[in-house]
Amino acid sequence: MDFEHIIYEKRDRIAYIKMNRPEQLNALHPMANREMGEAFANFRDDPDVLVAILNGAGVRAFSAGNDLKYMAEHGKPGEPYPDAHLYPLGGITANFTCWKPIVAAVHGYALGGGFELALACDLIIATEDARFGLPEASVGVVASGGGPHRLVRQMPLNIAMGILLGGKPITASQAHQWGLVNEVVPTLADLMPTAERWANEILEAAPLSIRATKQVALQGLESTLDIAISREYSEYRKARDSEDFIEGPKAFAAKRKPIWQGK
Repeated sequence: MDFEHIIYEKRDRIAYIKMNRPEQLNALHPMANREMGEAFANFRDDPDVLVAILNGAGVRAFSAGNDLKYMAEHGKPGEPYPDAHLYPLGGITANFTCWKPIVAAVHGYALGGGFELALACDLIIATEDARFGLPEASVGVVASGGGPHRLVRQMPLNIAMGILLGGKPITASQAHQWGLVNEVVPTLADLMPTAERWANEILEAAPLSIRATKQVALQGLESTLDIAISREYSEYRKARDSEDFIEGPKAFAAKRKPIWQGK
């Protein structure tokens, strides 16, 4: 697949999606959002890739979010730019369901929509220089890519409201302290190897079980605990009826490494 604004690669069952607008701090406009949506849909539907890693090109930013210069040139009240509703930010912040894990590898600025992109992923690995924030109100717009909804679900409410209302960025260390970031690494050179380590640890588990676990955890949040425990989950049924559901206990009993079929 040929793209202009992102780089999309697949290696060793991992999909790599890199925002590739470094001169714009990887800010996203409709064309970039469309390309990312196509790449993430391809990842979701390709049975040969099981985990995705999202990162940004250059040394300054993961992503500065929406491209405000593009919005200034093309937007109007009520619509930040033509056909904005057709292009969810980064392809994953809204109207996207994928039970495969997505890892965000964040360096530099992850502001506005860039932070929303990271929050839409399942794991976040960050460099010490990473800065996270939702400053939309300070430039007259509103965070609308799911960021406020995800933020108040992923950290203490008063801390989340401070980030939303104050608009000031937080450090990677603070994000790790408050549970938003899984691991902080010293430098950019450490970032992708660490993200790949997390991805490869996931790849050691049964593919269907991983997807079922993500679905059970996230969809369960929509209900009370009793309902979440008792409801049916489509990915769990697939895992339960799979050959791997038997292979795992057999391998454990035989003290050998399981051979997953993914079916």
